Amino acid sequence: MTRKKTFAVIGLGRFGRSVLDELIKLDNEVLAIDMDESLVNDVANIASHTIICDSTDEEALKNIGIKNIDHVVVAIGENLQASILTSLILKELNVNEITVKAHNEYHERVLRKIGITDIIHPEQDMGKRIARRIASRFISESIELSKEFSLVELRASGRIINKSLLELQLRNRYKINVVAIKRNDQIIIPDAEESIKVNDLLIIVGDNKSLEKFEKHLLA
Repeated sequence: MTRKKTFAVIGLGRFGRSVLDELIKLDNEVLAIDMDESLVNDVANIASHTIICDSTDEEALKNIGIKNIDHVVVAIGENLQASILTSLILKELNVNEITVKAHNEYHERVLRKIGITDIIHPEQDMGKRIARRIASRFISESIELSKEFSLVELRASGRIINKSLLELQLRNRYKINVVAIKRNDQIIIPDAEESIKVNDLLIIVGDNKSLEKFEKHLLA
């Protein structure tokens, strides 16, 4: 059985909370971290684990085992110094994946200087989109079209390689539609006979439950 990917969200303001909520909905194990006890208490019933912690304290982060977390989201509010120092500590502790919320271009430049590459400038409602992207092995981009429908860019896996769309019967089996395929530098509008190739990116539209069902099929 495949081990679940683990996440930590540092900073439980509106954006951090929205990322946390969506990661939990997607059935992930999430550690919630903030210095504000009231914010931590607010998520105690939904997060897998919660810790009141100063993320600029390297020893504190070491003690909670942050380096064993697969992906850490730094969603600290207006305190740029805390965000930068936290990000630096995570890099030095060799955390595998780090996503950081940037407040402005200056903040982003500093983050890039210390080696952070996954930097976002989110609006509050982007939390679901970011969470879905980082939680999935296959989805590289997700755009919410409505509360129920999304467009996703999904990397083809071994289970569907060299099979045609006609063979896969995605519309009948999963109620999803492949509207385009990115192959190398080309965009292909596929017909039923088009076969899926290695490294293809499939642009798919469907309701969220059907998309999740298809992703589970890829993992099976």
